Amino acid sequence: MNKNALVVFNGELLCFAHVLLNALDMIDRGQEATIIFEGQSVKLVAELEKPDNAFHQLYGKARQAGLIRGACKACSAKLGALEAVQAANLPLLEGMSGHPPLGELQQQGYTVVTF
Repeated sequence: MNKNALVVFNGELLCFAHVLLNALDMIDRGQEATIIFEGQSVKLVAELEKPDNAFHQLYGKARQAGLIRGACKACSAKLGALEAVQAANLPLLEGMSGHPPLGELQQQGYTVVTF
C-alpha cells in the first residue's frame, strides 16, 4: 500500500483545497494519506474551521476520515496561529526543534509530498 504524507507549507487556501482533494482521492484508491500543516499553511486552520468557508465541508470530511495529522508547533506559535490550532484540537507536531520531522515519516514508509 502506498503511504503518502502531504506536507503543506503554502498558505494559499486554493492550494490547500487541492491537498484535501488529493488526500481523499488517495484513500478512495486504497492508499494511505496524512496531511500536515507546516509553514504559512498553519494560518489556514482558523479559516477552514469557519462554517461559511467554501472549503469547510471538504476540510471536515478529511478530518472525519482521520487525514489531518496535525500542525507544526513552532510555525503555529511564530505565525500567531497557535490559539486557532489548539481550538481546533489539532495535534501540535514538534519532534524536530518544534517542527514535524519529515525524516521520521520517511522511516515509517511515507512518501513525503510538499505543497
